Amino acid sequence: MESAQPSDVSGVFDSVDIDMVVKVLSQTAFSPFFTCFIPIFYIFQGEQYNSPVVFISSIYCVAVSAFWSLKWVSRLYRNQASILFGPRPIDWSDQIVVITGGSSGVGELLANTLAVRNVTVVVLDIKPIVTENYNITYYQCDVSKWEEVEAVKEKIVEELGHPTMIINNAGVVQGKVILDLSPEDINQTFGVNVLAHFWTLKAFLPNMIKNKTGHIVTVSSILSMMGTSQMADYSASKAALVPLHEALRSELDNRYHAPEIRTTLLLPGHIFTPMFSSVKMPENPFYKFFVPSLQPVTIVKAIITALDSQHSHTIYLPFYANFTPCLRVMPSYIQDFGKWLSGADTLMKGFRKVTTGGLDEGKPEIAEEKD
Repeated sequence: MESAQPSDVSGVFDSVDIDMVVKVLSQTAFSPFFTCFIPIFYIFQGEQYNSPVVFISSIYCVAVSAFWSLKWVSRLYRNQASILFGPRPIDWSDQIVVITGGSSGVGELLANTLAVRNVTVVVLDIKPIVTENYNITYYQCDVSKWEEVEAVKEKIVEELGHPTMIINNAGVVQGKVILDLSPEDINQTFGVNVLAHFWTLKAFLPNMIKNKTGHIVTVSSILSMMGTSQMADYSASKAALVPLHEALRSELDNRYHAPEIRTTLLLPGHIFTPMFSSVKMPENPFYKFFVPSLQPVTIVKAIITALDSQHSHTIYLPFYANFTPCLRVMPSYIQDFGKWLSGADTLMKGFRKVTTGGLDEGKPEIAEEKD
């Protein structure tokens, strides 16, 4: 879920949120390196080895270390990686990265950031990207249509070579209640948000399988885990990407025997980009602390870190997004509390769709009494 970046100057404490607290704690109180010094500190202070404080702090250190060790083993298992040897550093100059929806928002920032790394970047969008980077090549393409993706694939291969990475980032939102969605709205949502992923895979995956290398990033949303008012089509389309990602991983491992091709699923919360420029986010400090919005640079950093690691990932951003899958199995009152806390059912009131020409000047589609 995305919206336009606020123009107001932020205060010094505006960046302090639950994500910052979790990051600090992960490097201190929940860090194996840090916690191993706690019992040592007590021993140096004169405590006996069998004293309760040394015993408890040692158990805590073991528990923290076990948690991170299991995560590390899980990551190695998922990527069929070596315990002793990590992947070789990626040579970015050899990469050809296709970014769908790369002319604005997260896609635009990602394209320009990769271009600085001397990466050959291909942007597929219905409008051109405005950039001064010479190694970004734009191709006009409606990625919801197979014929256009197939045709542009031939141009890319002929002019630049076979892509080695795909960032399926393109997305669209209608912001209407179910009964106000026209057939054209629904076809567009599922065409851009779902079918485009199938078309880029059909176009570019065969050569990756042939070379046994590559990386595919699927940009979904935390709204794939729950349905909210005025987001039925968007949530349903983003939900379709989760099993698509999982099925792709299974087929690469078991059918195509190409586990070296990495797959990353990104499940972000609210992002400050133009697509949701008409959404007004709550301004109260409680909301900002526990349900922070994301800057595009945070998403770009996460994607590039995943590509750099050459491992498959499932990335939840911000921190509260990690708990959204749990809501589905919780009692209804807890689900409703989670929606209330995030404002998910009310944020879209008065939403106006952003088209390629800018903000839709038509009247909002949702009448107040229908909410």
